Amino acid sequence: MAAQDVLGQTARLASSSALLQVLFRVVTFGLNAFTLRYLSRELIGVVNVRLTLLYSTVGFLAREAFRRACLSGSAKRNWTKTINLLWLTVPLGVFWSLILGLVWLYLLEVPDPSVVPHYQAGVVAFGLSAIIELLGEPFWVLAQAHLFVRLKVIAESLSVVSKCILTVTLVILYPHWGLYIFSLAQLLYVSVLVACYVIYFVMFLGSPEATKKSFPVARMKALLPSFIEDETFVNWKEARLTWSFFKQSFLKQILTEGEESFYVFFAKVLERGKTVKDQKQDDVAMAANVLELLLKFVLLIGLTITVFGYAYSQLALDIYGGSMLSSGTGPDLLRCYSLYVLFLAVNGVTECFTFALMCKEEVDRYNFVMLALSFIFLCISYFLTHWYGSVGFILANCFNMGIRIAHSTHYIYHYFRESTHRPLMGLLPSPALLLVYFISAVLTAFSEVLFCCDKGWMARLIHISIGALCLAASLVTMFCTETKLIHFVRSQFLSRYLKKGT
Repeated sequence: MAAQDVLGQTARLASSSALLQVLFRVVTFGLNAFTLRYLSRELIGVVNVRLTLLYSTVGFLAREAFRRACLSGSAKRNWTKTINLLWLTVPLGVFWSLILGLVWLYLLEVPDPSVVPHYQAGVVAFGLSAIIELLGEPFWVLAQAHLFVRLKVIAESLSVVSKCILTVTLVILYPHWGLYIFSLAQLLYVSVLVACYVIYFVMFLGSPEATKKSFPVARMKALLPSFIEDETFVNWKEARLTWSFFKQSFLKQILTEGEESFYVFFAKVLERGKTVKDQKQDDVAMAANVLELLLKFVLLIGLTITVFGYAYSQLALDIYGGSMLSSGTGPDLLRCYSLYVLFLAVNGVTECFTFALMCKEEVDRYNFVMLALSFIFLCISYFLTHWYGSVGFILANCFNMGIRIAHSTHYIYHYFRESTHRPLMGLLPSPALLLVYFISAVLTAFSEVLFCCDKGWMARLIHISIGALCLAASLVTMFCTETKLIHFVRSQFLSRYLKKGT
């Protein structure tokens, strides 16, 4: 597949993923606001923080390394060995579910049963849901490697909608069930998700479309673990790379995780472990251009969230949950998290490129850096949390992300040093846009002091209107000054949807 085709399909995948994430966040926001009217905030907090953390941690530790290793390089490979390797995520998921489940049940403080009923059942259900989702890992990687965008959209949409419908129904009819409600909804979510992938491949394999695309898997039986006569069970090169990424993932989970939308693109266009001189120069030029524009894209999104998140955190919490959430440290936490989103967004892109290009030896060296960084992060977290509470923990994560960004940008700078490309210029917005952001930050901060949030709805509307005008000014300035980025978004993202509608 040509680099331009990969870019186009990856743009569709990334834009679909981004739209889905926004949609899911909006749905989750509305669902939480609804359930707060029926259930205690302590119960919802346990679901959204503790149990969700268990589910995401098991999934991350069990499959992240496999995904990185198996999505590297060309889609043309010995898929039998790759699929065999991917099935190892299931026993690994069982192991982590058991270990972390015991931690959640016996080492962490158990919530008051009168406030959060059925906590033990919730831990078991969320751990089990992570294992069920891993059963679909070979299907997910195969779909991702061949850029099956529509499958991802349909599967994730159906699973989220099913989860929401069941949650709302049970909350209205049986609010006393407590964590049983969210446990059943989580199990339904992963079951629908896996079922969508399985059903799709049952219908796709052996079809004329699969034959036309020369799909490397011909039947469903080939998606199960199988031995190849006179050959190894797995590709040991992939296995060693997986082990390197696993050591990194274990440390990375301590430090917080980031997800990479364009990892597949960089891994397909550029060859891992080769210098910039040894790559195809057309592909290098395209990768550098995409990296620069991605950095600019996430930087502007992060700056927008940081600037407007500071002045509108209290209002958002007040609308969301009333004074119960908008009083105390809640607004300060959300303000700091808005800053953290900026670091998280930039780090996601820089590490996405770095990890797509690092060879096994470079990954192993980076693991030592991560080990030292994890120790520093834990020390800083301890002191900042002791001094500033939850706000200090978020600030420690910002520091951690800053160090990781510095390491990745150092790698990117040295990688492109012997070429004419300078993708790190994407981290420099136009001076005019920075000025507009600064003015917006000052105006909205004064607006919050004058009009928010205990002066009635008319004052709130004035505060919202000032923010809307500042946001409009920022967007207009962005369109006028960041023309290269706007062209990229139009050509690679918007045009594909516009063409479908015509």
